Amino acid sequence: MTDDAVPEHRAAAPAPDLRASDADRERVAEVLRDALAEGRLDMEEFEERLEAVYKARTYGELKPLTRDLPAAGGAALPAPVSFTKAPVENGSWASRIVGGEGSSAGGIAILSGFERKGRWTVPKRFNSFAFMGGGEIDLREANFADREVEINCVAIMGGVQVIVPPGVEVVVRGIGVMGGFEHPRDDDGPPEPGAPRVIIGGFAFWGGVGVERKVTRAEQKRLKEQRRQERLERRQERHELHRARYESRRERREERRDRRH
Repeated sequence: MTDDAVPEHRAAAPAPDLRASDADRERVAEVLRDALAEGRLDMEEFEERLEAVYKARTYGELKPLTRDLPAAGGAALPAPVSFTKAPVENGSWASRIVGGEGSSAGGIAILSGFERKGRWTVPKRFNSFAFMGGGEIDLREANFADREVEINCVAIMGGVQVIVPPGVEVVVRGIGVMGGFEHPRDDDGPPEPGAPRVIIGGFAFWGGVGVERKVTRAEQKRLKEQRRQERLERRQERHELHRARYESRRERREERRDRRH
């Protein structure tokens, strides 16, 4: 086959109806932040567009947000289309309880490690074993085969870390001998309606099983952007205050000059 026979559509830009990833939204947000810093957008326009960025689901919804900005030609929306599953978006718990057998039944770490993280389905019972090794079981972006799942952890001179998202009910029933099972902090209040129940049990000998609550990576990005926006707002308020003081001093000088004349 000659080069002339290669289809031209491979180099085309993504179709407007294709789903955008978290990375795509972050690139568009960066363009908007640069535009704000350069004075191309005022604070009100920046806030409106940034809110639309994080609500956008497709390339077609992202493209108009930077169309009138210098970087909108290619930096904001990449041409390659990723087929990697994106982290699950915020939604109802019912949409994350999917039934079935689960995508992984267990994990084993003997002088090594294992991890289950990202988009996966937790079975009704997940068994893990760590001997002089470690494992990580991250449920923040996972689906659940049932409304109640059990994670059985056996840690001998090793450790297993379980990460759960806020809102999930956690029950710890493990036994530790010269080791222990850590209970998560309940700073986030009672479980959310419809959230799954995670029962963590097993045995730890000279080892430990840790359980902690963390927000998802998408929520971490949102909080980071919120803090950045708050800093920009404070900076804008200081700028407006300095401008108002300058205008007030200028008006007083003009009044004194008029009185002298």
